[in-house]
Amino acid sequence: MGDFSLDLSKGTEESLEIFYVITSKGMVMLLSSFSEFKFYQSFRIPIEEADDLRFLVEMDDQAGKSEYIEDARIKDLSVTGLGFQTKTRISVGTPLDISLQFKKVHLDLTGRVVRAFSVGTGDEELIYGVEIDEEKKIYRFLENFISSFSAERLKECLVESALKEKYTKPSDGFEMFSLLLSLFKDITNFADKDGFVDSMLSEVVRILNAQRGSIFLINPEKNELEAAAAIGVNKEDLRFDYRLGIAGSVFTTGVALNIDTLRDKSRFNEFFDKKFNYETRSIICYPIHNREDKVIGVIEVLNKKNQDLFTVEDEKTMKVLSLIFSAVFHQYNPMTENSQIRRFSNPRARDNAMIGNTPHLKSLRSNVIKLKDLDSPVVIMGEIGTGKTLFAKILHFEGQRGLQSIEIIECSDKNLEKIEDQLWGEGSYLSKCKGGTVILRDISKLPMPSQEKLFDVLVNRRLPHLDNLTLDVRVIATTCDNLDHMVDDGEFHRDLYDFLNRSYIHLEPLRRREEDIPLLVDYFLRHECKRQGLLLKSFSTRAISKLSNHNWPRNIEELKHCVERAVLYNPKAHIITEFELTNNSAPLFDMSEKVSMFGDIPFVSDHSITLKDRVAIIEREMILAEIKRLNGNKSQAAKTMGISREALRKKLLLSREVLDSIKSLEKKAA
Repeated sequence: MGDFSLDLSKGTEESLEIFYVITSKGMVMLLSSFSEFKFYQSFRIPIEEADDLRFLVEMDDQAGKSEYIEDARIKDLSVTGLGFQTKTRISVGTPLDISLQFKKVHLDLTGRVVRAFSVGTGDEELIYGVEIDEEKKIYRFLENFISSFSAERLKECLVESALKEKYTKPSDGFEMFSLLLSLFKDITNFADKDGFVDSMLSEVVRILNAQRGSIFLINPEKNELEAAAAIGVNKEDLRFDYRLGIAGSVFTTGVALNIDTLRDKSRFNEFFDKKFNYETRSIICYPIHNREDKVIGVIEVLNKKNQDLFTVEDEKTMKVLSLIFSAVFHQYNPMTENSQIRRFSNPRARDNAMIGNTPHLKSLRSNVIKLKDLDSPVVIMGEIGTGKTLFAKILHFEGQRGLQSIEIIECSDKNLEKIEDQLWGEGSYLSKCKGGTVILRDISKLPMPSQEKLFDVLVNRRLPHLDNLTLDVRVIATTCDNLDHMVDDGEFHRDLYDFLNRSYIHLEPLRRREEDIPLLVDYFLRHECKRQGLLLKSFSTRAISKLSNHNWPRNIEELKHCVERAVLYNPKAHIITEFELTNNSAPLFDMSEKVSMFGDIPFVSDHSITLKDRVAIIEREMILAEIKRLNGNKSQAAKTMGISREALRKKLLLSREVLDSIKSLEKKAA
């Protein structure tokens, strides 16, 4: 192959007029889509018929003879190019000679076609985007043209240029589709070439006038972001936990960031600068998706030259660049059993997974996203076996504290000395889990003196024997009891409750999640068959129906044990039937054990209490639940329940009197 040279002297460093890729084999390739992007992104001034702007365009025919395009009509004009409409078919890349005249100002230009798209389906005419070779020539012409505008038209152009994210007229969606099609064609042609990604990243850094850039992809086996390409640093050194730094934040949230680290130090991890001896001033980072729209990595560009922050125009550029890299890596699908990342892991292979599709489960998953990176305490309430500890673990492992340790303190343990040692003794988990999480399981069982001491420790962030150590631990408390009632009855420390209850999560019992039972059964069944080394079994349709209709007093925990016994008792059966569930000498669950239809609401199942009083107690629970859902806003709770604020107050007061009266009678009887 002979020498190949290309004149790249045109344009400026900031422009996107040519995107070139030099592969490891030395071949130079032009990607026309980047020239199209420059034309697409620019703000062009619409031309009106009343402007009386004369426009002539000519091109060479197949014989090399110059000819005018008779029906060409100019549509818009900018300092970088123009658009015109014609029935004549012109290939992208065709050079053109252009003549413009407005009043006494005449201008001759040369350019080339970079875009071709239709205004609508079925149109005979096409609109062509032309990139002008010498932009400075048009400055004075545009100055004269714009000075003729009325104040109203000038204002409209100014508003459009300032507020529009991108130029969309005259063809709206067709133009964007045309651009994406062009990008796809370029990527299809060139993405498999050696060095394509490295060279493309190098051009991205040049386009954004920056110092460094990296493309990170997730390694799900190691739960790390690893550099697939890097400019300004050895990519082999760039690997870190997927939750760290700006790249980790963009990867886990899917939200792009443009940050000045001097003003936003809290969001930047200085670990990277120390490791590579750099000074990072500005970062712009965008997510990369695969064909299933999963975030699989990020593109990160650092240190805008001569500026503290990347511009709005840079953000627009990065939007398209992230699209391009998403297309390059569109087949990357990082599925693995070892991944800690929910969106890549197969949930059937993970210990910390929430199984189900009911609205309640979807709400819980949304709460994980909201709460996982906060440092404030959380109270998780629910019946026994609903998965409170599991949810607490998910909050820990999905959040930024997931890199550090997690410990569980069983507050219901009868060995009080053990509990107190774990809380503030020499073996205190509160100091051991620096940067991590401590779960206070069944906190309602903690004695009142210990509650008071715990409140002092958490508020002051100091242990009695370690005054010089500031605690750095997140506390998550779980309980089966209604702490609101316990506080009212003087059975739980009010200040500790207020401190812990910054965020509140309620897990519904399994009997209210009937649709999730088949999914949970399938999950536990696969897990247990694998653990016992057996072929995968299944429950019959009637057996699943029987399981779904059971009340499950101990909730998911009981269902899990039921499935484990089903596998253990039926090692040779491929299908476990309804008969095996209940008719064996060792039934898989006790069908006689039912719970009240009102769950744990006190006194409602007591038939010695009048119906009126029991209804008042039920109403109280419903009102308190609605107030809790609305973060304590009683007025809003009354509105959503269709009653007045005063009616809500009276119902709470009446029900409180009913409860007090019942408890008073119980004490006298005792």
